[in-house]
Amino acid sequence: MGRAIDQAGGSSGSGPSRSWLDLADADLLAQCAVDAYRASGPGGQKRSKTSSAVRLRHRPSGLIVTASESRSQHENRIRALRRLREAIALNLRMRIDPDTGPPEFFSAALARDSSLRVNRRHPDYWRIVQYVLDVLFHCRARAGEAADALGVSTGHLVRFLRNDPKLWAHANRLRQAFGHDSLRRGKRSGD
Repeated sequence: MGRAIDQAGGSSGSGPSRSWLDLADADLLAQCAVDAYRASGPGGQKRSKTSSAVRLRHRPSGLIVTASESRSQHENRIRALRRLREAIALNLRMRIDPDTGPPEFFSAALARDSSLRVNRRHPDYWRIVQYVLDVLFHCRARAGEAADALGVSTGHLVRFLRNDPKLWAHANRLRQAFGHDSLRRGKRSGD
C-alpha cells in the first residue's frame, strides 16, 4: 500500500489507511485517544452529571470524531467508531497501482451487483467508498475514466456517489480541486 494522501495531493500521514478500515473495533479503538466529557443539551439532570459524550482522536491519522447523542457512554463510543471509519474512508486517499487489480472486497461487491449497489450497512461499505474515492483521485476526478478503471458504467458510479450525501460532497470537492465542475444530481453521466 502507498502513503495516505489528502484530497489536494499532499501527504496526510504514513499509515496504510485502507488497513485501518480492516481492523476490528477494539483494535481501531486501541489506536485512539478516548476522551469522555459532559455533553450539553437536552437530557436532564443525569446528562449534566455524567461524562457520556465520547471524542476519539485517531493517533495515526489525526482525525477527530465525536458522539454525544446518547446518555450511554458505551453507545456513544460505538457511534464514534462508526464515524471514525467514515472519516477515514472519506478523507484519506491511498495511491492506486494501476497494474494491480481491484481489492478482493471490491471484486466481491461487483460480483454481487455489477451496478455497484452497496448498502451502507454492508461491512465492506466504507472500504468500497475509500477505494472508489482513491480511484477517482487517481483519475484526477474524471468520472468516466474512474468508472472505466472500476469496471462499472459512468452512470452506476455517479449513482453510487449520489446515494450518500457525504460521499457526493467529497467527490465534488475532489472534482473542484482538479478544476472540474461539480457532478449534477440529475445527470446520469460523468464528465
